[in-house]
Amino acid sequence: MSPRASSGSLAFLTAALLLGGCTKETATSEGGQEAEARTLQKLRAEADRVKQGGAVATRPQPPQQEPEESKLAGLAAGLGDSGPRKLRLPERNDTVHVDTVAFKVTGLEASHSVKGGSGKVGLGLTTEDLFLRVELITQNVGGLPAPLTLDGAKLTDAKGQTYPLARDAQAVVGTKPLPTTWAPEQRTQVVLLFEVPPDAVQDDGLALVVRGSGGDVRIPLR
Repeated sequence: MSPRASSGSLAFLTAALLLGGCTKETATSEGGQEAEARTLQKLRAEADRVKQGGAVATRPQPPQQEPEESKLAGLAAGLGDSGPRKLRLPERNDTVHVDTVAFKVTGLEASHSVKGGSGKVGLGLTTEDLFLRVELITQNVGGLPAPLTLDGAKLTDAKGQTYPLARDAQAVVGTKPLPTTWAPEQRTQVVLLFEVPPDAVQDDGLALVVRGSGGDVRIPLR
């Protein structure tokens, strides 16, 4: 330690000793006097240690948090991710009609990463949250073509939080565009992807919301 650094440290400790050693006109309890005595003893010991060439004590630095980029890189490499996890279907998995198109949930799956489908090998997306994959079977049970867009489909939970369609993930995983019109009796399997926090996946009020001609229609997922 340089003489300048040593003198500066000693000056700081001396000031602390003077402040700690000031007498008070008000009486203190015996417990308070003992605490002051212990504090003064520690300060004097530290001052003697610094005089003998020791380094000034510093507070231990808090542990550094892992950078967000490192977490994502680990998930993308498969570290800490056990892969897609199938979720139970809703207890009452009733068929729900949006206009004349019938919807029924056939699969639910959660994962941190999604991979490219046919023709998109090598593409993928990773999130610290979860991608929720919703698989449905749909059929137009009416006698006329049914115009219906799913681009505005969203999830909603019991707290009123909403999660829109994860368009990037949808583009990576999807092998064909989402239908916009169902012909009479047309039966189509549909896959929708959403990015949600982990606790939302277990929310008892989680539901898929699809807008029909008469307004929003809820399809329970839990």
